[in-house]
Formats: sequence, C-alpha cells, structure tokens
Amino acid sequence: MVRKLLKDAADRLKKSDTPMLDARVLLASAMGKADAALIFNMPDENELALFNSYIEKRESGMPVAYILGEKEFMGLKFRLNADTLIPRPDTECLVERIAEIVGDKKVKILDLCAGSGCIGISLVKLLPNATCDLTDICHEALSAAKENAVLNGVDGRTRIFTLDVLNEEFPEGYDLIVSNPPYIESGIIKDLEVSAFEPVRALDGGEDGLTFYRAIAQKAYDALKKNGILALEIGYDQGETATELLSNFSQVKLFKDYGGNDRVIMAIK
Repeated sequence: MVRKLLKDAADRLKKSDTPMLDARVLLASAMGKADAALIFNMPDENELALFNSYIEKRESGMPVAYILGEKEFMGLKFRLNADTLIPRPDTECLVERIAEIVGDKKVKILDLCAGSGCIGISLVKLLPNATCDLTDICHEALSAAKENAVLNGVDGRTRIFTLDVLNEEFPEGYDLIVSNPPYIESGIIKDLEVSAFEPVRALDGGEDGLTFYRAIAQKAYDALKKNGILALEIGYDQGETATELLSNFSQVKLFKDYGGNDRVIMAIK
C-alpha cells in the first residue's frame, strides 16, 4: 500500500526531475520519519492529509526545500524561509576551498549577503578557530541565519547584523570576506524557473550581473587585513570579468565546481 501511495504521488510529479525521490522525502517528513524506507505502515489520516498538501505544493513547482522549510548543506541542516535562497551543492565548493586554505588558523570572517547563513555557519562549524559576522540587507533572511546559528551550535562564535553591500562601507579588520552575492542578469531572471519561488532580491545582480562584485571589489580590499582573503561564488561565465574587477588584489585564482565550470574566485590582499 505504501509503495502504491508513493507511485501515485510520483506520477503526479512528472514535471520534477526526481519525482519518486521527492515523493519519498515528503512522505517521510509527513510521517516524522528520517527516510521513507523506514515506513512500513500507511500514514494515518492526519499524516496522509499533510502528505497530500505537500504533493499539491510540489505539483505547483514549489521546491521541496521550501515545502519542508529546510535544506541540508555541508552535512548540516539549515532552516529556510521565503526570503532565503535554497543552498546548492555548487556553493559547497566555496566552503571547501576556504576550509582547505584556512585549516586551524585563527580567522575573523565577514559573510556578505549571508541569507540563511549556510556559508558562514558552515565555515565556523568546520574551522575550530573561526568567528563570523553574518550580514544581509534583509531582516527576514537574518532571522533565519540567527535560527541556523543556534540550530548548528555556533551562535557563540557568530554575530548577525544588517549591511547594505551596495550603499554602506564594510567594517574593517577581517582575515576573510566571503560572499555568494546576487549575480544573475536582471533581464533574464523572469525566464528562470528559480524566480517563481526564490527571492528575486537574492538573484538580481543588475544589468550585467556584476553590480555586487563591483561594490565588493572596491570595499572588501579596505576591510581586509594585510594578506586577507576575499572568496566569492561566481556565475559559470563570470570568471574573466570577475578577475578583472579584482585587479587591485595581489593574487587572484579561479576554481571549478563539480561540473567543471568556474564557480569560485579567491583573491589575496
């Protein structure tokens, strides 16, 4: 019976790239299980109603992460709301590269456009001698970041405050500044599937997608200590232009994501 329930749900989710996986994850959540493989009995009336409501939302195109209000990133759980982007595997490349370089050094980190806080919180969790200031222009996003810092046990090593990257100067004295800023060109956002549910504010990088990179390149240099590092996620086709924007730094290097595309740029002051 459970198998048929999942098959029927997956049939309704044909537009999804992973219909059966989506159905399994949503059923497990509706029944309070870690995985659908642990389910041997049919859901009760309330669980079935919740599951059906999940499937209806997924049919409409809503991502599973927004339906459940959470997403795993770097092996950690992050709570999401309508004002936070869904963390993606490509962004893990940014965290992994930084962790390789920093190791057990004592570092003070500034996370710009932090959203849910997945980057900065993951770094503090991975790096034993790191502290991080998580910043964003959106109060609702920072509310999620604050919750996630507590959820992942790093609230004692994080600070959270608003910062407008485009219109405010950055605080100074950081060893590392990190960001996954908005970098999609304004004119194409409306044609992208992600714009239906994810916050446009966190996607829109201006006419050429580089508005935030220009601001960060100018301000981060002054905010970093000598030999400080700026680490940014970039669009797959922005490596060359991002490198040019960081010409005031002494060393600039590009790194690939899991798909072989330019995804991370790191610069040393």
